[in-house]
Amino acid sequence: MYYFLCMLAVTDLVLSTSTVPKMLSIFWFNSREIDFSACLTQMYFIHCFSAMESGIFVAMAFDRYVAICDPLRHSIILTDSLVSKIGLAVVLRGSILVLPFPFLVRQWPYCRTTIIPHSYCEHMAVVKLAGADIRVSSYYSLSVAFCLIGLDVFFITVSYIQILRAIFRLPRRDARLKTFGTCSSHLCVILAFYIPALFSFLTHRFGQNVALHFHILIANAYLLVPPVLHPIIYGVRTKQIWDRLLRLFTHKGT
Repeated sequence: MYYFLCMLAVTDLVLSTSTVPKMLSIFWFNSREIDFSACLTQMYFIHCFSAMESGIFVAMAFDRYVAICDPLRHSIILTDSLVSKIGLAVVLRGSILVLPFPFLVRQWPYCRTTIIPHSYCEHMAVVKLAGADIRVSSYYSLSVAFCLIGLDVFFITVSYIQILRAIFRLPRRDARLKTFGTCSSHLCVILAFYIPALFSFLTHRFGQNVALHFHILIANAYLLVPPVLHPIIYGVRTKQIWDRLLRLFTHKGT
């Protein structure tokens, strides 16, 4: 669990670093321009690490499944070697699948406007500025989204169906509540990540009637709210992290 939390923290840090400095320069210094290469770089890091974060949630769901459904073999199944392989697979999957995004975007001509109605370089927001047929980029991003988000949500759902079946088989109510409580943190961060991401994804393609300012707000929330919530949720719900923080602040106070 701590390995996966570490991966999640690194992913959140990179996502925030990819967007927040430029956002602050827009709001503080009215610096509303970004170099095209920098825009493509930002786009790659945003979508790459978003895909990695989704993969980490699947890995954490698998960890919860093994911990609840087969607890006696948890340390045997989830060895350091397997966790390392899972982490490597998550990184490679996100890096490789998102790699074509900037190369496809670079090949289009941009002759109409270069103004993005966003505070960061979102893939479809940039592609829509092109003065050419963008169906290749649109279809590829759509297929990647369905492969990544669709499969990840499917695997997470299957894991939690098995977890709930194991929980409801427990004889005592307090045991069921305590066991389910170990999954509550993971469920909260999943909802905080997937709901704004799904809304932002759908409104880019089908939400022509959605107000632009509302779409921008959700798109920003999709990248900024989860990294803020994750330390709070896991800090409160994970006893070892909470105890460590208390010792740290108590030591400073004395």
